[in-house]
Amino acid sequence: MSQVPAGNRHGVASIRCAGVSRDVREDDMRCPFCKNEDTKVIDSRVADEGQAIRRRRSCAECGRRFSTVESAVLSVVKRNGVTEPFSREKVMRGVRRACQGRAVAEDALAQLAQQVEDAVRSSGSAEIPSNEVGLAILKPLRELDEVAYLRFASVYRSFDSLADFQREIDDLSQEKTVDAAGSTVSE
Repeated sequence: MSQVPAGNRHGVASIRCAGVSRDVREDDMRCPFCKNEDTKVIDSRVADEGQAIRRRRSCAECGRRFSTVESAVLSVVKRNGVTEPFSREKVMRGVRRACQGRAVAEDALAQLAQQVEDAVRSSGSAEIPSNEVGLAILKPLRELDEVAYLRFASVYRSFDSLADFQREIDDLSQEKTVDAAGSTVSE
């Protein structure tokens, strides 16, 4: 069993207990049964590939045990300054729209959303600008489906002319002419 730090650097954790998710301060962990604040951590383990901490707790008042899953809250700062929690589902919704009518499996969308979350979390920042989320979507979407990538990029980068599309298509075509060894392949 590895040692796990108690909470994140901001003292706030997203807690999922008994199927309910809520943001709590580390010093505000209450028993879900009797609401007593005096709980003790019995065991801590890394979960979700290092993105969360699963803690087994015991209530000093009622003696019941419960588990919590704590993860650092990742916030997205929108262009207008409003902050909202990062949502993998919102990423999937946007990419699903770009993939409409394409043969892209739902599992592939979920995997892409996970890649995006991993990429933005790797920055180490608790708050990220929304444009960084968009940038994190572009690369894996380009690898998943080029047409969906063009659709998403056209909205994200605000294409306003045919030349913008052509430039992006030329970049995609040029990338395809280079083989894995890095040498140019004749068309």
